[in-house]
Amino acid sequence: MNAAVKLMQKLKDRVTRNKLKFYRDQVELIRNRNLHAWDDGQLQAESLRLQKEAQSGTPLDELLVDAYALVCEAAQRKLGLQPYDEQIMAAIALHDRFLIEQHTGEGKTLSAVMPAYLNALTGKGVHVLTFNDYLAKRDAEWMGPIYRFLGLTVNSVQAGMSLFEKREAYAKDITYVTAKEAGFDYLRDTIAMSEADTVHRPFHYVIVDEADSLLLDEARVPLVISGDLEVSESEGILFAEVARQLQPAEHYDFDEFRRNVYLNDAGAAKAELLLGCGNLYDSRNSHLLTSLNCALHVESLLKKDVDYIVRDGEIELIEEYTGRVAENRYLPDGLHAALAAKEGLEWKAGGKVLGTITIQHFISLYPGICGMTATAYASAMEFKDIYALRVVQIPPHRPNIRIDHPHRIYTHKEAKYKALVQEITSVHRVGRPILVGTSSVEESDMLAEALAVAGVPCHVLNAKNDAKEAEIIAKAGEIGAVTVSTNMAGRGVDIRLGGGDPAQAEVVAKLGGLYVMGTHVNESVRIDDQLRGRSGRQGDPGASVFYISLEDELLLRFGTHKAVRVPRQDEALEDPALRSQITHIQRVIMGQNFDIQQELNAYSDMVEDQRRMLYAERLRILKGELPMSPSEQRVRLFYIDEFWAEHLAYVSYLRESIHLESIASRNPIDEFHTQITQAYEQIPAKINQESANMLRRLAGSNDPAEWERLGLKSPASTRTYMINDQYIQNKRSSWTGTTVFAYLGRKILRLVLWPVYRLSKY
Repeated sequence: MNAAVKLMQKLKDRVTRNKLKFYRDQVELIRNRNLHAWDDGQLQAESLRLQKEAQSGTPLDELLVDAYALVCEAAQRKLGLQPYDEQIMAAIALHDRFLIEQHTGEGKTLSAVMPAYLNALTGKGVHVLTFNDYLAKRDAEWMGPIYRFLGLTVNSVQAGMSLFEKREAYAKDITYVTAKEAGFDYLRDTIAMSEADTVHRPFHYVIVDEADSLLLDEARVPLVISGDLEVSESEGILFAEVARQLQPAEHYDFDEFRRNVYLNDAGAAKAELLLGCGNLYDSRNSHLLTSLNCALHVESLLKKDVDYIVRDGEIELIEEYTGRVAENRYLPDGLHAALAAKEGLEWKAGGKVLGTITIQHFISLYPGICGMTATAYASAMEFKDIYALRVVQIPPHRPNIRIDHPHRIYTHKEAKYKALVQEITSVHRVGRPILVGTSSVEESDMLAEALAVAGVPCHVLNAKNDAKEAEIIAKAGEIGAVTVSTNMAGRGVDIRLGGGDPAQAEVVAKLGGLYVMGTHVNESVRIDDQLRGRSGRQGDPGASVFYISLEDELLLRFGTHKAVRVPRQDEALEDPALRSQITHIQRVIMGQNFDIQQELNAYSDMVEDQRRMLYAERLRILKGELPMSPSEQRVRLFYIDEFWAEHLAYVSYLRESIHLESIASRNPIDEFHTQITQAYEQIPAKINQESANMLRRLAGSNDPAEWERLGLKSPASTRTYMINDQYIQNKRSSWTGTTVFAYLGRKILRLVLWPVYRLSKY
């Protein structure tokens, strides 16, 4: 087996070497174009020629050398930036639709300009999807002079822009925008009643920055557009009180990975007593069971200052992979209402859902997709299977000399934190900057307090003060700086040695560069690599090390603490086999998470296929491609939206309850597909029938006032938000053997007692 793996790796390495050699040959051709002697007018005339060639059908591959040479010269003249060979190699790979891995600080922003320019020559538009609004605005303004010098237009889209401003921005040749904002704008377009109210052009080519975050970590996040807010009439407080009175092990159990929680027989009996509802598993009590499951989930699995914070009387979720506050994001209504009840807060539920699309499905609407990130190789299989994207590693401009120390493993948390504080204190004395990556808001605050006691001042960066992120991260490389951060660690903002001051940078380099410490290992090796990658930028010196204890949640989950039989001690354990076991655990979890994502895709892919079919019909009507009067157009658009919203509500209901089908030995996914197919097939007939009825009432009137009077209008206001689909994921297997046994036992008992009950009435 090992021999086969090694052979496959050798073949892959050979393919990569050949690919990189081809790119180096291309770079040489680009360099040989030597446009230094050309004046500005000649460069601009050449750009105009390339535009005409591209728009007359000349393959872009044939224009690449000339186009990239132009961008390199324009970058030098307008920004004083001369792209390195490695940046040009990355740019060629992006045009070839690869996902490139390019180390932090290697200049991905400039690399992206070349393929963006080349693909925008067609006049069909290019989108560069960034991590946040700040980066979209910064990169559009920073790189804008290159595009404009070469005759192309550029802009960024920001949240809060008017429809007219967004339409103008998307009409530019190159548009920088966040994935979520572009996705929300797409959802708004899907319910527009007039083509003039849409903002997007047909999608063409997209470059995804921080691609691992968007294409993997955030891929399953559904973007949602809904009608007006409704005040929730949830009985959440009651269920929160019941959940608090249930005890782990005695009344409920977790699965082996603590992803799910479920009532046992004693727990169901106690809940029935507290709720006074009779058999909790009776069909008439399904809403009670759902509400109780939600309350139990948030009570036992969601931890304040780890999974969420409470700020200004609102629940704010924390992104698992970054430690940032997940702006405008909620749990599905039932779970979010339960979480608000747990914290004693009021919850306003979303109105009727009008449309939804996951980030993964939204990005797949682009015919041409490529991306760039500093950490892709560890997840190459996922990128290939989900997006058909191959990963290519671009060599750094200068060799990476960062020292990655072996994990330091301790028997218990107290020893780990004691050693960590001692190491930080010792290193801080000489002035070497330190960045500490923590697992949660709670841990970062606790560590900051311990450092204060030890006399070490530090900057804390977590979800409670994320507004200061760029400012804190920019100073993290200064002499004597100690920064305690959750995984957020300032994406898009480089940590420069000495804070960018050359004299300070030289001193810090002599001290060994930025020292990165992790207080835990993450489920994904890729996330660990992101933290390590904050150090050793562009050949700078640096170091990284992870402090781990056998009491860390990840190791407890896999029983490592039971397998390692050593007495509690303050010294680190020196056991290479234990380090290998931790790496193995991370690989296992990455595989599990990939399987979970594939399972979730099996639910959402068919719904997305249905949405695309119905939306294609809607778009033809909106664009006037079908022979219809204005009133018929309005009526059909209205009922397409109405019945699609109804279908989404049904889909949501099924997703919450489909696990019950496993009790009847039916595959939940197959049953889900069967039921939503049957439901979808009824939509055209419903649209036709209701449209015919409404058209009779309209009697051919094309008066918009009459349409309004009869209710044919868009929602007065809409709301866009995201849902944390991971919690739906966590509930996917909540019907375990124990739960099913309890359910069937109660059903059988009820069937036995039912005749007695009936007879006793008479």
